[in-house]
Amino acid sequence: MGTLNPNLLSKHTSLILNESAKIMPALGKRLLMPEMALLGLIRTPDTSARRILDKVAQERGFKLSDLDQTTVAQLNSREGRPADFVFVLDNGGKVDLSDELLQSIDEALTIAQASDEVWIGTEHLLSALSQRGVSTAGLLQARGITPQALEPYLKDRSISRRMTTREWVSDARAGELSPTYFRENLLRELISVLSQSGQRHVLLIGAAGSGRRSLAYSLALLIAEQHGPRGIDRVIEIAESALLDNPVEALRSGVKQAIGGALFIPNLARFFDRFMADKVKHIVQKAFIDQAPIVIGTATDLEYNEALKPLTNVHVLKVPSTSVEETTFVLNALKSKFETEYALTIASGAPSTVSVMASRYLSGGAQPGAAVQLMHRACALVRMSMQSDLAYKPEVKPDATLDPDDVMLALSQMTGIPATKLGQDERTKYAQMAEFVKARIIGQDEAVLAVSRAVKTARVGLKDPKRPIGSFLFLGPTGVGKTELAKALAEFMFGSEDNLITLDMTEYQQEDSLNRLIGAAPGYVGFEGGGQLTDRVRQMPYSIVLFDECEKAHPRILDVLLQMMDEGRLTDGQGRMTKFSDAVIILTSNLGSMYLVDRTLGERAHELALDAVKQHFRPEFLNRLDEIIMFNSLSDEALRKILDLMLKKEMKLAGERGLALELTEAAKTWLLAQNDHPEWGARPLRRIIQKFVREPLADYLLEKNPAAGTKIKVDVDGKGLKMAEG
Repeated sequence: MGTLNPNLLSKHTSLILNESAKIMPALGKRLLMPEMALLGLIRTPDTSARRILDKVAQERGFKLSDLDQTTVAQLNSREGRPADFVFVLDNGGKVDLSDELLQSIDEALTIAQASDEVWIGTEHLLSALSQRGVSTAGLLQARGITPQALEPYLKDRSISRRMTTREWVSDARAGELSPTYFRENLLRELISVLSQSGQRHVLLIGAAGSGRRSLAYSLALLIAEQHGPRGIDRVIEIAESALLDNPVEALRSGVKQAIGGALFIPNLARFFDRFMADKVKHIVQKAFIDQAPIVIGTATDLEYNEALKPLTNVHVLKVPSTSVEETTFVLNALKSKFETEYALTIASGAPSTVSVMASRYLSGGAQPGAAVQLMHRACALVRMSMQSDLAYKPEVKPDATLDPDDVMLALSQMTGIPATKLGQDERTKYAQMAEFVKARIIGQDEAVLAVSRAVKTARVGLKDPKRPIGSFLFLGPTGVGKTELAKALAEFMFGSEDNLITLDMTEYQQEDSLNRLIGAAPGYVGFEGGGQLTDRVRQMPYSIVLFDECEKAHPRILDVLLQMMDEGRLTDGQGRMTKFSDAVIILTSNLGSMYLVDRTLGERAHELALDAVKQHFRPEFLNRLDEIIMFNSLSDEALRKILDLMLKKEMKLAGERGLALELTEAAKTWLLAQNDHPEWGARPLRRIIQKFVREPLADYLLEKNPAAGTKIKVDVDGKGLKMAEG
C-alpha cells in the first residue's frame, strides 16, 4: 500500500483533503473520491479554488450551494475503485484513495508543474477535477467550468496566488509589500550596477539584520514606480519552504520566472556547501554565468570569504548596519505596519527610544534588525497586557499605546538587565559609579577609582567601538577583593551578578584545552558542544568575563585572549563569530603578591609586582590591557568593615526566619581574632562566620525553637561566643 507524498501538496490542498475525509463517515464511504474533494473545495473559504468558483458562479449565474447538493446526490449513487494508496491525515489517521482521485491528483501535479509551481494548489486540483473522464467533470462542465475556461483564472495572480515564488514588483503595485526606508547611497550604487550592460549580478554582503533584503525591497518599489534600472521589470523570490521540499524544481521555477528581471536569493552560500546536491549547485552556478536573469544574492563576510569569492561576473556591495538616526527612520517607516499587526498605537518617541536602546544594548546584532526585533517584543508585551483572555482579535483595536517604558520592559526581558537600570540616565549612573562600587569593596579605593575611570571613559564613547568596554589585569594576593570587584561591576553595569562569567585558568594549562575554550573544529571530538567562552558570551554579550589566575593558562590560550582584547571578537571552532564589544574583560593574577603584602616596601611594592608581571607576560599582551590594577593587602580596619558586610547577610537570613540577629562589638573582635591566615585577606572570614555563627545559630533554633520576632544576641562568653534571647 503506497502513501501519497505530502510534500506534493500545498497547505491549502492538504487542508481540502483533510476536510474531504470528514465527509466519508456521514455518507458511508470507505474511499476518498473526486466528489468529496470537490465538496472540500466548495466548502473551504479563502483558497484559490474557492475564489475561482465564486467568480465563475457570479459570472455564470449559478449558486455554489446547488453545485454542493448535486455533488452529494451523485456521490450517494456510486462507489469508487481503490487505488492501493492512502492519504495520511493531519491527526495521523489514514484514508484510502480511490483510483479516480489518485489520477486527478497526478493530473493536478502536471498542471502545477506547467505553471512552474512545486506544489499542487487548490486551483490545480479544481482544474484536474474538470478534466474529461473524471466523475466530477460533468458536474463542473455543466456550469461552464472546463479546463479551457479555468486557464485565465489560473494566470490571474489576484485570484490564484503563486506559492513557489513571490513577485515583489506586482506586490508593490498592489500595496502588499512592506514599507521600507530608502538607504539612498546604497540604492543608488545598486541601481548603477544593475544598469550596466555586463557584470550585473550583485552580492549584498553584510551581517544578518543589516537590511540586505530591505535594499532589494526598495529596488522593487522603485521598479513599480517606473524608476528602476533599465531592462528589469520584476524581482522574484523563491519560497523557503519550496527550497526545502524540492530545491531543484524550486530553483528552476525561480530562474524561469525571473527572466527579464532579477532573482533574489538570500543566504546564497548554502547552495555552495559541499553537502548540497550537484544539481542544485549547477543551477545556481549557471545562473551566475548567464546574464538573464540577474541574480541578487545575500551573504555575510565570512560566507563570502569561505565560499563565494571564486564567483566571477559579480559585483560586491557592502551593506553596513544602520546608524541610530537611520534606524529611527526605518522604524518610523514600519510604524503603521506594527500598529496594524498588533492593533495598538505607537507613541511618537518610541521608535527613537528603540533605536538608541538597541544600539546600546543589542549591539551584538546588526541594525536595524535588532531594533526591529525589540519593537516586535515591545508591541507583543503591550498587546498581551491588553488581552483579557487568549481569544485576541486583532481587528478590534482597544486603547493600547506603546511608549518608551514598554520598550525598556521588553529590552529587560531580552537582555536580563533590570528595567530600572536601563531607564536610569547613563551620565548620572556612571558619575556615581565609584561610590556605588566602594559600598561593596572595602580597602581598595585606588583599585575602584582606576576601574571606574577606565569604564567611564569607554562608556562615553572614548574607545574603539569594536574592542571590549575595558580590559583589566587585577593584580594582588588572594582574598583582597579582586573577584568581588568583578561581581560589583557586573551588578552596577548590567544589573545582576549573574552577568559575571568566570573561567578558572588552572583548567586551561594544556595546549588542547583551547578546544574547550572556543570549541573544537568539525570532525574533532566534542565539536558539537561549542566553546565554554564563546558560547556563553554569545548567549550573554552584556557581561563581565573573568579569567581567574590567568598566569597559569597555556601560552596559546593567552594568544586567544590577546586577539579577543585587540579585535573584540573570536571565531569558534564551527566558524561562528562571538563579539566582546559589550563585555568587560578582567584577568586576575597572584604574580608579585608577595611584594604587595609586604607593608615595609611602601610604594616600591607596586614596582616590584609590575616587574614580576612583565617577566611572565609578553609585551604585546600587556599592551592590549587598558590598565593593570594593583590590590593591596587588607588592613585590620578594612577586615572589620568586611566582616560587618558579611554579618549583614547573616542578619538578613535570620530576618527571613522572623528573627532579629545582633552581634556585639566584642563578638566581632573575637571573630576577627580567629583568622589564623591574615595573609589570605578576607577569604577566611566566610569560613569563620559559618563555623562560629551560622552553625551554632542552626543548633540554637533546633533546640529552642524561638517564636517569630525573637531577638537573638551573640556575645563573648569566656573563650567562645554564646547566643541568648534578648
